[in-house]
Amino acid sequence: MNGLTNQDRREHWQAVYQDKGETQTSWFRPHLDESLRLIDQLALAPATPIIDVGGGRSTLVDDLLARGFRDLTVLDLSIAALQASRQRLGDRGNSITWIAGDVTATDLPESRFGLWHDRAVFHFLVDEADQRRYVEQAARAVRSGGYAIIATFAADGPEKCSGLQVRRYDSASLAAQFTDHFDCVDESREIHRTPFATDQAFTYAVLRRRSANENS
Repeated sequence: MNGLTNQDRREHWQAVYQDKGETQTSWFRPHLDESLRLIDQLALAPATPIIDVGGGRSTLVDDLLARGFRDLTVLDLSIAALQASRQRLGDRGNSITWIAGDVTATDLPESRFGLWHDRAVFHFLVDEADQRRYVEQAARAVRSGGYAIIATFAADGPEKCSGLQVRRYDSASLAAQFTDHFDCVDESREIHRTPFATDQAFTYAVLRRRSANENS
């Protein structure tokens, strides 16, 4: 992933979240409006287990709690980012599972999640081996009939973020990465306005996990 070791990546993102406030990072949004819109359209039951990959300081978990979801997991490389979210949530965060780790290497339970959400992690995986590990991890962790919402920089989006190279996708090329295990059931595009008053184009894909029978 970007030619960095697991330790390098961990140190990079730990430093970012230690040194920069929310509005000093280009990806900050008060609410992940497009993700929430796509999640709302799925009409998931409140008991659906959800994991936010790269959740960091994102307020998605706050908004999911407000919607009544009660089985939430947040995974991020940066302990500092997770600590910031736990501090923000206070007692509301006690029911959440917090995991500090690399999504391509973390041991996640099999067929656990009804929704896998990722805004802007997958596009940092520029090596094919890392991409395959990510896809296999999602396929293993998402239950049959469950969903994954993946958001990356669009084909006309930035080529780098936080000093790291990214891979950009349109909806077809993003869905193609997951086609061995998931069907694309929805897609969208968002122009994210950064705290620095610049625009970044994002691609979203909503993917449904096929069962073993559907794969045969």
